Amino acid sequence: MSRTAVAVAHPNIALAKYWGKRAGAGNFPAVPSLSVTLAGLATTTRVALLDDLTEDRLTLNGEPADARALARATALLDRVRRAAGTSARASIESTNDFPTSSGLASSASGFAALAVAAARAAGLDWGAARTSDLARRSSASAARSLFGGFAELEAGEENAGDDVVLSALPVAPSDHLPMRVLVCVATEGAKAIGSTEGMKATAQSSPYHDAWLREGPRIHGELKAALLARDFEAVGTLAERSALAMHANAIAAGMVYWSGVTIEALAAVRALRARGTAAFATIDAGPHVKVIVRPEDAALAGTWMRAVPGVLRVIECEPGEGARIIGDSEQANGGAP
Repeated sequence: MSRTAVAVAHPNIALAKYWGKRAGAGNFPAVPSLSVTLAGLATTTRVALLDDLTEDRLTLNGEPADARALARATALLDRVRRAAGTSARASIESTNDFPTSSGLASSASGFAALAVAAARAAGLDWGAARTSDLARRSSASAARSLFGGFAELEAGEENAGDDVVLSALPVAPSDHLPMRVLVCVATEGAKAIGSTEGMKATAQSSPYHDAWLREGPRIHGELKAALLARDFEAVGTLAERSALAMHANAIAAGMVYWSGVTIEALAAVRALRARGTAAFATIDAGPHVKVIVRPEDAALAGTWMRAVPGVLRVIECEPGEGARIIGDSEQANGGAP
């Protein structure tokens, strides 16, 4: 028997960042975060549960995934199998239409799509909240990609057990605050230090980590209030502040995700703002700068950012939909697809 589901999910960019995990099991973030899900970038994932497979298989962008990626996928699938009462192994095919593992939230869209597709293939009638909790256990940011528009993920409790549920929550629909996010691609390659490793090292050795644990929740609260009030400039200002505070914390521990292109792009955003255009920068754990602008300023800002030395391309995104099923089937003949 072959039970197949195909899901698509979009990465989300955290406007109010989370950087750091709570101690204990369960993969709980140390500070709350608030994000926007981006149309214009997508992960498409096909999960086939097959009775005659002896182990899970994962291909990513057409190539066999490495052992670590497969182990993370299997951990998610094991939770689905336990809930569904099945032992069927999975053949997973996942494709990103944007650079993978380079700081563009491919793990968020990847695990959101995998969670949705795996639950459907296993016949689980789970809503977005339960599937968000499933995705969070593999990648905290993936919890937010279950939802379109703007979503938040609260911080977890210290030493919370693996049985504690924590789902992302929708904050506002995609059309609540008109904006565009210009993704300035600085490299097509993967980053040298993964986010999980970077967060752990930061928590262990950054002299600024305690300050970040105090500042992060404050910025989150102010940014959420600004978003609900539709105050674009306050949202942009606070998003940039959150990104810089997060990276100051990480850089102090030697976790430097920036490149020369990052510095040049940040300077270009400031120059654009000095000329009177409301443009603000945010940066995740990678070298790419994302520029937040009003829709009417996107063309000018895009031209400006494409002129930055080292920017390979600029992808214009807008707030988009949450993760969703785009196809499923059941076949009696089984066998590998």
